[in-house]
Amino acid sequence: MRAILTMLGIIIGVASVITMLAIGQGTKESILGNIEQMGSNMITIRPGADMRGPVRQSSADMQSLKYEDYEAILKECEYVSEATPMVNTSAQVIYANNNTPTSIYGVNVSYLNIRKLEIEKGEMFTESDIKTSAKVCVIGKTVMDNLFPNGENPIGQNIRINKIPFKIVGTLVAKGDNSMGMDQDDLILAPFSAVQKRMLSITYLNSIIVSAVNEDMSDAAIEEITEVLRTKHKIKPTDEDDFSIHSQQEIMEMMSSTTGMLTLLLASIASISLLVGGIGIMNIMFVSVTERTKEIGLRMSIGAKGKDILWQFLIEAILISVAGGLIGVLLGVSLAYLIENFAHISVSIQLYTIILSFSICTIIGVFFGWYPAKKASNLDPIEALRYE
Repeated sequence: MRAILTMLGIIIGVASVITMLAIGQGTKESILGNIEQMGSNMITIRPGADMRGPVRQSSADMQSLKYEDYEAILKECEYVSEATPMVNTSAQVIYANNNTPTSIYGVNVSYLNIRKLEIEKGEMFTESDIKTSAKVCVIGKTVMDNLFPNGENPIGQNIRINKIPFKIVGTLVAKGDNSMGMDQDDLILAPFSAVQKRMLSITYLNSIIVSAVNEDMSDAAIEEITEVLRTKHKIKPTDEDDFSIHSQQEIMEMMSSTTGMLTLLLASIASISLLVGGIGIMNIMFVSVTERTKEIGLRMSIGAKGKDILWQFLIEAILISVAGGLIGVLLGVSLAYLIENFAHISVSIQLYTIILSFSICTIIGVFFGWYPAKKASNLDPIEALRYE
C-alpha cells in the first residue's frame, strides 16, 4: 500500500504531462491544419497605414490599392500563379420572411482556387458577370440554412443585399468552423465589380489576394509584389510602403510559436506533480532505511558491502518510479482519448512525449532515491545491529 501511495505522485505527474502535451500538440495541429485549408501559399495585400500630417491614418481608411495594381501583380510577378481583387462589407440579407447578417466578399473566379473553396450546387459566376457588374452571387452553407430553412433549392432565387437584388447561381461546400471558432460558411461571394460599384460606390480595393506558385516560393513572391507596388505607387527608396503584405507562412509561424509556448507552459505546470512525486519517493525511502536499519546491519555482518546496500535501495526507488511511470503513461493516453471523444478537443499523442515523460520519471527515481540509498550504505554495521 505504501509503495502504491508513493507511486501516486509519479502516476499523476506522468499522466498530466502526457495529457497536457497531447492537448497542446493537438490544438497546434488543428490551427495549422485550418490555416492550410485556407491556402498555405496564400498572400494578402492590404493598404498600409499612412501619416496625414501628425496623425497616422488607419489602413481601413486608406485607398492606396487600385484595380491596376492587381493587373500589374498578375502580369509582372513570376512567382504569382493566381490573384483576385477584393472588396468586402457586411450586410443584412433578406429572402421572403427570412433574413440574416453576413459578410459579402467581392472577388473574381480565382478566389475559389486561392482559398480552396468548392461549388456544391450550381456554378461560380463568370468573367462576363464581372465585366458587366452582374448582380449574381454564390452563398455559403450557413447563409443558405438561414435563408432557406425548409430545404428549398436556392439556385436561381433572388435575395436582397442591402435592398439590392442578387440572383443566387451557386452554393459552396461547407467548411465548418475554424480553430478560432469563426464560421467559414457565413459568407456570400459576388463579382467584385458589382460589390464595388453597386453596393459600396468606391473605385479602390480593400485588398488583393494572391497565390504563390507554391508554398516555398511565398517569400520570393512577396519580394516581387513589393517591388511592383513600390514602382507602381512611385514610392521613393527612403519612404515607407503604403501597403502591407502578409503570407499564410507568417501566420502559421506565429500560431506555431504561440501554441508551442502554451504547450510548454501546460507541460511545466503538469511537471510540478512529477517533482512532488519525486519528493514523496525520497521521503518513503528515508522511512524505509530507518525501519530496516537492523536488516542493513545483518546484511553487512555477513559480508554485504556498502555498494550492495546502495544498489538495493536505489533499485527499489527506481522500480517504484518506473512502475508509476508505466501506469502514468497508460492513464495519460487514456485521458487524452477520453478528452478527444467526450470534450471534442483535438489531441495528438506524440511518441517523444511518452519517451520524455518515462525518462524523466526514471531520472527522478535515481535522483531522489540516491541520497537515502547512500545513507543506508554508509551505516555502521555494529550500530545498525544495535538499533531499536
